[in-house]
Amino acid sequence: MTSILRPSLVLFALLSALTGIVYPLAVTGVAQAAFPQQAAGSLIVRDGVTVGSALIGQNFSDPAHFWGRPSATAPMPNNAAASGGANQGPLNPALVEAVKARIEALRAADPGNTVPVPVDLVTTSASGLDPDISPAAAHYQAPRVARLRKLPLETVERLIVAHTEGPLWGLLGEQRVNVLALNLALDAQPSP
Repeated sequence: MTSILRPSLVLFALLSALTGIVYPLAVTGVAQAAFPQQAAGSLIVRDGVTVGSALIGQNFSDPAHFWGRPSATAPMPNNAAASGGANQGPLNPALVEAVKARIEALRAADPGNTVPVPVDLVTTSASGLDPDISPAAAHYQAPRVARLRKLPLETVERLIVAHTEGPLWGLLGEQRVNVLALNLALDAQPSP
């Protein structure tokens, strides 16, 4: 029995050290050397204060800011520790009611806007943490934001265009606008 036990324990200790210590440290070192900003969480810092991450949505509720996608995390929105979709199918009455309520909230915030509401403003993403919206969702909100901030609509539209990112490597995904980056650029605009 000891002839099998000793090699098994040595192999267990060796593999534990290799996969539990050496490999994670090597991967972390390579990531920090090759992609330091991403390895640190893609944090956005303004005036020495961390204001968020470019990878995790934030709950903007002020009508003078752009709003992101609804969050599927509970008990608080955009909680990275509770990432996960709502798992509600398109025929689920709870999803239908949630979408109706979100449309009503958008219409109440901007009653004069009769343009169809973009789907990403009323449905959650798969992770529930999406930091981006479509350019259509940003342009939908532009008149409300411009009116409440007393900015020319053209200024707000230019900010949207400036913060629109293309598909990853020009191939993967769709155009998108990071809501936090757009709102920070909006906050940096001089007051009229």
